[in-house]
Formats: sequence, C-alpha cells, structure tokens
Amino acid sequence: MPASLSVAAIDLGATSGRVMIGRLTRDRLDLTQVARFANHPVALPSGLHWDVVHLYAEALAGLRAAAASEEWASVAVDAWAVDYGLVRDGALQGVPFAYRDARGARGAERVHAQVPFASLYERTGLQFLPFTTLYQLATEPPAALAADRLLMIPDLMTYWLSGEAVNEVTNASTTGLMDARTRTWDAVLMARLGIPSGLVGTPVEPGVQVGVLRGAAARHVGAEVPVLTAASHDTASAVLAVPMDPDRAAYISCGTWGLVGVEASAPNRPRTPCSTSTTMPSSRPATCQPGSRRGCASGRLPSRRARRAWCG
Repeated sequence: MPASLSVAAIDLGATSGRVMIGRLTRDRLDLTQVARFANHPVALPSGLHWDVVHLYAEALAGLRAAAASEEWASVAVDAWAVDYGLVRDGALQGVPFAYRDARGARGAERVHAQVPFASLYERTGLQFLPFTTLYQLATEPPAALAADRLLMIPDLMTYWLSGEAVNEVTNASTTGLMDARTRTWDAVLMARLGIPSGLVGTPVEPGVQVGVLRGAAARHVGAEVPVLTAASHDTASAVLAVPMDPDRAAYISCGTWGLVGVEASAPNRPRTPCSTSTTMPSSRPATCQPGSRRGCASGRLPSRRARRAWCG
C-alpha cells in the first residue's frame, strides 16, 4: 500500500445515501462526506418501489463533486440487502420493489408450499424474513424471470458505473439462494423453485476490480477510475470497519433495524434461527483502522477466503 491513498465510496441506505472520500495512510483513515441525499420508497399502483434512477443520479453528482476536489484511486458501492433489479439486453426491467412491499408474504406462502422453512434454514442459514429475495422472486411473473441477470441494488449500481454485471458475495448471501456451507448458489433449490440458474453469476469476493467508470458515467464524473466490489452488504462493510478482535468480541449494528452478531470461521446454526447472517471476508482490510466506520467500502481486501457473520 502506498503511503497515502484516496478512494471513493457510494454508501446507500434504506433512508438515505451518501458519497464519501476515504483518505488512507498506514495507521489512519479519514473520511469526508462529499454528498448526502434522501432515499424514500415510492408508492406506485403496482406496489412500493425504490427510485433507483434518482439514487444513481445523486451518486454520480457526488462522484463528480469528489473528482473536482481531489484525485482518488477507485470507487465501490455498498447498500442494503435483499432487493434487486432484473436486467435484460442491458436494460433494467421495471422498477425494483422495496422490501417493505407486501408481496414478500405472498411469496413466502408459495415457497413454503414447495420447500419447508426448516429445509431452507438448513441450506441457507437465514432466519425467516418475508422480504428475503427468494420470497420476492416467487411473486415475479414468468416473463420477468426471463431476464438475463439478477443484480442486487449495489450490483446494479456497479453495473451502471462499469458495464460489468457481477454478484458480490456478501449481498448474495442475503438472498436465501446461497448454500451457507459451500458459498455457492444452491442450484437444486433454485431449480425446485423455478428460478433460472442463469440469472446469477459466480459470486465475486469484495476487493475485486470489475471494470472502470465507462461511457456516460465517466463523462459525467470527469474521471476514468477503477470500479471495485465492496463488501456490498452495508452491514458487512460496517462490521469490517469496527476495530475489534473478531475472536473476542460481538458487534451491534444499528440502522433502519438492528443486528447483533459475531464473526465466525464457519456456520454455526443454533436450534432456533437467529436474526440474520451474511458472508464476510476473512481478513480485515489493512485500510480499516480504529475510529473508522463503513469507510472501507473501496479498500482492497487481500484475502479471498471468507468469514461469515452468524448469531451467537
């Protein structure tokens, strides 16, 4: 790592988003908020949706302001979990639903009629939450599932920035479609539920360069810089930024809802399903130093091995 490095991060939450610049030295991370903007779901006749075009436009404006103030080496995106966009022939199909839309409950009934929840939990390690991605997918019409790719919200933003469609592993682990032991998509489960396996690609670890700012994005921002994967589930990025010994500490993450958990080297399923789980990178980035919070979204993660955050 050079003596100093500046990176950009797009951090999207369920009520607001922001663009940050992180300035990294060997023993310090300084954060500057360049832009902050509201994020509110929109009630349409079809249900509750996210205005992802608004979020993308605000993120681009923030990156442009960041590029005008200083040079930075890369950009990455983190966001909330479970919600997604479907892309076909390079274009977003429809408007992504918000997880608070009521359709998830209908989807859960359809899924559990085919696969009991106990079996789902054994495969994925996820507590029952009616807005989990697989329940949302169960409500999609067949024409929607004829899309080329399913991209979680941060993956969708990465796609628009770089033109590269990837499924980052920490957000993929919240879909209810990933095998918790193998860290790969559960093809048997997807086939049983009628979800085409071609919708998803091999999960990509955080810290991987997927491309560079391209086309209209590069022209608007005024820079062509590498686009990286972050630990794109915002909880994963937040936990990585906590200056703690993962073998001796637990974490409490408070946002639009609260999570309590630990980092562990392998899944540990209790008899009663816990609050949530998410795949975590195994090595803490060298750029995550005491005092940082969510500031490692664009930091390079040196290890391709992984930890998972599981409830104790």
